[in-house]
Amino acid sequence: MPELDELELRRVSPDDWPLWRELRLAALAEAPYAFGSTLADWQDAEEARWRSRLDLPGALDLVALLAGRPVGMASGVPVEADAAAAELISMWVGPQARGKGVADRLITEIAHWATDQGRTTLKLAVAPDNPAALALYRRNGFADTDEPGDLMADGLRRELVMAKALKTP
Repeated sequence: MPELDELELRRVSPDDWPLWRELRLAALAEAPYAFGSTLADWQDAEEARWRSRLDLPGALDLVALLAGRPVGMASGVPVEADAAAAELISMWVGPQARGKGVADRLITEIAHWATDQGRTTLKLAVAPDNPAALALYRRNGFADTDEPGDLMADGLRRELVMAKALKTP
């Protein structure tokens, strides 16, 4: 497996929708328990929907490439209801790249972006029964909040909302 020094984080735009689609469909197929969306929600989506997803106002959409191969993704989006907060969404690293620091780098880059945007809190929602993701987020400074999470795609579980304070420049 390539080394982390071969990792590139690439900001993507609506024109990069085929690459984003490839990763998002892989994420939804490989880890359906981890997302609020399902593979069925996205597998037949038209190009316009993919482009729209990558055109969220003020967002940062990143793809992780390891030795030139796409292995992960994450987005940072402003929280409309809270000018001090941003949210980490669509986080996923493929099994071939897990344990290599790719997720840590994605989180760090999203946190830097949020700080540059003047945000003081980075939030996320995670499946409560995903111990690997919970460990990753806790290792990166996130803590549980008392905020109620959304219902997950299975209609039974609620996402756990976590947050971390960001250092102001």
